[in-house]
Amino acid sequence: MAVMITDDCIACGACEAECPNNAIYNTGDPYMIGGEEFPALNDDHTYIVPDKCTECIGFYDEPQCIPACPTDAIVKDPNRVETHEVLMARKEHLDAVGR
Repeated sequence: MAVMITDDCIACGACEAECPNNAIYNTGDPYMIGGEEFPALNDDHTYIVPDKCTECIGFYDEPQCIPACPTDAIVKDPNRVETHEVLMARKEHLDAVGR
């Protein structure tokens, strides 16, 4: 299951610095995958790109952004349940194409 940022986000940037996949972006900023730019996914608060989030699998045992958030605005997304294998395959894909 990927993680998501709720409306409780204060856009402090604490989570962004912790993400090994560069999956966290500022409000309204476009995101990149493999050198290609895509439009922002959220214009209201900092956001996580689901296609880049591996819950830190391959880097750490647990997502690093969740404890970094001072407002507890980062939670596991119950609508995006993903296996360890899916998350690891995503990490390997990002390793190949670039974050």
